[in-house]
Amino acid sequence: MVHLLVNWLLSALALWIVAQIIPGIQVRSYGTALLATVVIAVVNVLVGWPLRVLAFPLILLTLGLFLLVLNAFLLKVASLFVPGFAVNGFLPALFGSMVLTMVGYVLRHMVFYRHAGLFY
Repeated sequence: MVHLLVNWLLSALALWIVAQIIPGIQVRSYGTALLATVVIAVVNVLVGWPLRVLAFPLILLTLGLFLLVLNAFLLKVASLFVPGFAVNGFLPALFGSMVLTMVGYVLRHMVFYRHAGLFY
């Protein structure tokens, strides 16, 4: 349970950092980032998985690069449901989804891995 809570807090921090880095992505506050990460997860489960299954041939044909487009689309869709979280345009969504993945990975690695952080 603690692992899930810390993971959620780190995801929200990653989203807030992305909003500071990528022009075109706005997050009003850390509370908005917390809500947005929940909505991103729900959209990813409800919309993302079916889209990935339907787009599998295209994903295979592009050697996985189409996943970047899908992730950008899902980030944009999630922004429609959270007041105070906005993604203005496709390019900010594309770069934002890539940077969000990288920043989230680095934060989780710093916190969760044995020689790097707090939790094993």
